[in-house]
Amino acid sequence: MNLTPGEARPPGSLIGPIRLRTLVLLRWVALGGQLCAIVAALWLGLRFQLGLVLAVTAAGAVFNLALMRRGAQPDSAQAALQLAFDVVQVSLLLALTGGLSNPFALLILAPVTIAATALDRQKVVILGLATVAMVTLASFAAQPLRDSAGLVIESPPLLVVGHWVAVVIAVVFFAGYAHRVSTELRARSSALAATEMALAREQRLQNLGGVVAAAAHEMGTPLATIKLVASELADELEDREDLASDLALLRDSADRCRDILRSMGRAGKDDMMLRATPLHVLIAEAAEPHATRGDIRVTLDGAEDSPEPVMQRDPGTIHGLRNLIQNAVDFAAETVRIEARWSADRVIVTVADDGAGFPPALLARIGEPFLTTRRPAADRPGYEGMGLGLFIAKSLLERSGATLRFGNGAGGGAEVEVSWPRGRIEAKARGPLGENPAIA
Repeated sequence: MNLTPGEARPPGSLIGPIRLRTLVLLRWVALGGQLCAIVAALWLGLRFQLGLVLAVTAAGAVFNLALMRRGAQPDSAQAALQLAFDVVQVSLLLALTGGLSNPFALLILAPVTIAATALDRQKVVILGLATVAMVTLASFAAQPLRDSAGLVIESPPLLVVGHWVAVVIAVVFFAGYAHRVSTELRARSSALAATEMALAREQRLQNLGGVVAAAAHEMGTPLATIKLVASELADELEDREDLASDLALLRDSADRCRDILRSMGRAGKDDMMLRATPLHVLIAEAAEPHATRGDIRVTLDGAEDSPEPVMQRDPGTIHGLRNLIQNAVDFAAETVRIEARWSADRVIVTVADDGAGFPPALLARIGEPFLTTRRPAADRPGYEGMGLGLFIAKSLLERSGATLRFGNGAGGGAEVEVSWPRGRIEAKARGPLGENPAIA
């Protein structure tokens, strides 16, 4: 699933309906199991209404064949109706074979569990209630099983009630658990897609910078030639007033192109050629888009005998720090403080604000996708968040080798500490990259 910028996917939403092939295959497996159970019951000498049982099983097979012939991919509502048919079919089989005294009664849980993994919450609740209702009806309308001697096989009433309660609890538990797990998996998949989109955008911008730098470098000579020829023509055609203005315009245009390409070339070289940067420059680049939105202060603190680390200039690291800083600026009252410190083996960056801080009840879950960790401040009524910022930041920074700690400062406000092993994030010693080679 792809997320477009500004589009939030609610955690309970459906990625897509269950594939027809999956539903058909699972139904064939269930029908095969039902036939095996019928054969085993006959082998054990049990007596029941065999004709009706075979008719109900055959109805399931006919329904499956009709779906295969139709071949259309079901939408969410159609998938729910198909699973509702399975609930009714299994309930009828239970009613014809002893009701809740039948040890296979728990198979009634299969349709609602499948629904919980793929359908939205409303349909899962409706299907769960339908399952409980059908189990109740099957228990009241149960036709008894008989052994080979014709004696009725039945469970004590108290045990039947216990089985009914167990089925109801299982419906709630399995459906709720399966729905929660599948929802979290879908949310994580959506958030990872958003993360990859952010990285791809950063990479495209970086590549574009390299193209611009190369263009600026290679076009410098042709532009200089144009300006030189224009100047010589202006000297030779001084007496042609009708051409003087055109030649002046040509020279001015060449100068303007040179200035534009020179500025673009500097920006492109900054993007493509710098592979290492001091720690404070990396932090400043991450904070730059938000520097005018709040009173951002950057402080560095390290051992006096230890030089400032030279970091790898990785777009993922910059984007991750930028998301942390943006989150801090969004919820700060007045000030965002960024501190960096280092030792012989660690590099640590702390981003703190003076806002309301993280809710203590959510601290253990911070970094999960689509989790809104803080309410917008009263002076930011227009703030709308997807709940992905901290997840993206955490994913990108952990990919670079960092560990993150989320908490609240002693004086209030949120505090995020990012810690890298120095050997993992520090740039390898190397000489500077030179100019792009000229193309002959």
